Amino acid sequence: MQTKPTSAYVHIPFCTQICYYCDFSKVFIKNQPVDDYLRALIREWELSDIKELRTLYIGGGTPTAISAEQLDYLLSHLQKNLDLSKLEEFTIEANPGDLTVDKIEVLKKSAVNRVSLGVQTFDDKHLRQIGRSHNQAQIYESIDSLKSAGFHNISIDLIYALPGQTMDQVKENVRKALELDIPHLSLYSLILEHHTVFMNKMRRGKLNLPTEDLEAEMFDYIIQELEKNGFEHYEISNFTKPGMESRHNLMYWNNDEYYGVGAGASGYVNGVRYRNRGPIQHYLKAIAEDGHARLNEEHLTKVEMMEEEFFLGLRKKSGVSIKRFEEKFGMSFSDTYGDIVEKLQADGLLVKDPEVVRMTKRGLFLGDSVAEQFILED
Repeated sequence: MQTKPTSAYVHIPFCTQICYYCDFSKVFIKNQPVDDYLRALIREWELSDIKELRTLYIGGGTPTAISAEQLDYLLSHLQKNLDLSKLEEFTIEANPGDLTVDKIEVLKKSAVNRVSLGVQTFDDKHLRQIGRSHNQAQIYESIDSLKSAGFHNISIDLIYALPGQTMDQVKENVRKALELDIPHLSLYSLILEHHTVFMNKMRRGKLNLPTEDLEAEMFDYIIQELEKNGFEHYEISNFTKPGMESRHNLMYWNNDEYYGVGAGASGYVNGVRYRNRGPIQHYLKAIAEDGHARLNEEHLTKVEMMEEEFFLGLRKKSGVSIKRFEEKFGMSFSDTYGDIVEKLQADGLLVKDPEVVRMTKRGLFLGDSVAEQFILED
């Protein structure tokens, strides 16, 4: 009996400004057919017959780049056929510059109960340098307005190891983040993605990035400082006050299935990973003609599912449960991975634990290169 996913991701690809580091599926909102897009998205949602969810996440792009009326249309139609008593976490991503009073009113009357704010840095100079349209004052304004409206489950994203960023500036960012008194923080090191302004600058030798040693020092400082202030480092880039983890993101890291709705969205249903068409006109045409917009589908083999279990699960501080792995895949863990685990433990990258495969602090900093060791040769 195939169980239906209990999580869904909804993609709003519009932005009021394109950031220099971003390679997500997005377009500049001006002159875009936003209303047509939202109608098509709701059609895809309704055809997916989604009735019961534990987590729902609206990301982008910038979901709050659309108008208050459009936001109201989106939220009310997503909620219409959902059993809201089962919905534990409903997150929307927002930008400090876009969260107007009327948009917060719309959020307040919806079932949204968590807001993830794209802060990135508190430094106005760095904000301009990375192509963000908000400033420090708007960050504080947005957090105050959200709290006044009754939203307390707030998370912010910060990026460190920015071009020209010093250790002192990272310390200042961490201090300001802690002063906000919110329960969840995500801190990512800058990753250079293809087809971004930053990648082009780097190729021309015009991007002065911190050294790897300095980046490691920043990572260490962030972990120590946040843990000292009551945050748990529960995933490579994520920190939470007790019980306030992002349940939606935990679903990804636990390698659970989920619906992906909208242009460029990815989903994972019935053992099939799929991706929707990205360009908006292609998406609109596909929904109108086919009722779905899947561009490609990948039926995962058992070995691929096992590899994903590690790639995703090792990101969590709690790691991958050996018992759960054996139950899920019906095979002996030590026969398959015993040697790999022993070697990584000897190298100081995995913790010695008979029940769980999890990374040491050094392992977490190296991230995916540790997970890659679990790729089995065909």
